[in-house]
Amino acid sequence: MAEIPDQPNEIMRQPIFSSLSARLLLLTLIFVMLGEIMIYAPSVGRFRKVYLEERIAAAHLATLALEDTGTRNVSAAMRQRLLQHTATYNIVLRQPTRSIFVLGPGEADFGKLPSVDLTFDLREPIFFGWIVDAFKTVLQTENRVLRVIGPSPKDAKVIVEVMIDEQPMRTAMLDFSWRILGLSIVISLIAGGLVYLSLQWLMVRPMRRITESMENFRANPEDERADIHRSNRSDEIGIAERELHNMQREVRLAMRQRRRLAALGAAIAKINHDLRNSLTTAMLVSDRLTGSEDPEVKRLLPRLFNAIDKAVNLCSQTLNFARQGSPLLSPSCFSLRDLVDEVESAVKMSDLGGNDTGWNNDVERELLVEADREQLFRVLNNLTRNAIQAGAENINFAVSPKPQNAVCIKVQDDGPGLPDKAKDNLFTPFASSTKQDGSGLGLVIARDVMRAHGGDLNVLRTSEEGTIFGIELPENIKAGAALWY
Repeated sequence: MAEIPDQPNEIMRQPIFSSLSARLLLLTLIFVMLGEIMIYAPSVGRFRKVYLEERIAAAHLATLALEDTGTRNVSAAMRQRLLQHTATYNIVLRQPTRSIFVLGPGEADFGKLPSVDLTFDLREPIFFGWIVDAFKTVLQTENRVLRVIGPSPKDAKVIVEVMIDEQPMRTAMLDFSWRILGLSIVISLIAGGLVYLSLQWLMVRPMRRITESMENFRANPEDERADIHRSNRSDEIGIAERELHNMQREVRLAMRQRRRLAALGAAIAKINHDLRNSLTTAMLVSDRLTGSEDPEVKRLLPRLFNAIDKAVNLCSQTLNFARQGSPLLSPSCFSLRDLVDEVESAVKMSDLGGNDTGWNNDVERELLVEADREQLFRVLNNLTRNAIQAGAENINFAVSPKPQNAVCIKVQDDGPGLPDKAKDNLFTPFASSTKQDGSGLGLVIARDVMRAHGGDLNVLRTSEEGTIFGIELPENIKAGAALWY
């Protein structure tokens, strides 16, 4: 197994503002401030409206004080005090049953009133208009004279009109804005801190444990101390911890199995040379025994040949599967029907008795496929030999189209079907064979060959009426694809 170079822990060398905790805190502060801004806009508009209504109410109260005296003719000093108290230049009062009453400077100073820059009518209920006007007031740098018209808060039938300076209202609005800003900052810090601590406890710390476990497992997969400690949480974090724990155990088990398999392959490679020499010597001795006239020798000699052939084949298959070499695909374009015919001829010439088997090649003669011809021959040959050995009397080859110009080669037989034990371990090395002298590697190697092509090998159906294998073959095969067997 390749060694993983030591690398510094990613968590320990993270910048503070790139950590999940800091980002969550920053986002919390930003979102709380955005919420406060959304609250501030209607609040400052409401503040401006209330300010103007207070000026209207104060002006109305000033005129009521004059009405209680029974006379509207007041001294210039009293008039000036009332206007200063209400912060207005003049007051106009309109009543349904009375004449218009005006409280303002004397006749000599009446022409000195400033010109009106803007008029506001409080009787117009425009929500967004109040917000826009409020921001215009806050952003206004020069003083403007406003003419404000609205019903008195004390008596809606009385319409009051006043002239005021905008600057005092702007100053009050700025003070209100600063108070809102300070309160927003305090709320943001408190809410952000609470959310930060909650997320730190509920998400960040568990995620840090998961990340540390993954890094430790990557550095040393064999160390069981690197496994994540599973909690009893029922949320997504708990599910992630349990799934990571299960994955670590399964990966460790797979690595141990692969290491044992690699050791097995190395051992077989070491003894293969000596075993082949021994089998070669046995073959030479067997060849010399063919000239013997002893009836008992002639009777046992075919069994000896068969046993030696099986030993050689078993050794070769096991070695090919376990070795670390990676033969490469050599794809070419060829007729699939011709390849099936070659498989039929090869099986009939073998010692399986394929001459008694019925062959049905339904593959179209015009169908051309792109694959490694030799490797695909091995796959088809293995499937047909297995079918005949299982007792099949008829074998059928057919092709069905697949999406994106791929094809599925169907190999169907009328044998007894696969037993339950074979179904569960069909593509498991050394466990899938149901034959007494089988190695259980044929289908495993066949599937590896097809997956190297970018396709697959699967059982489409199996029953007492027979078995159908499906060989999926994609449209394009990359040259040089590795076969790990």
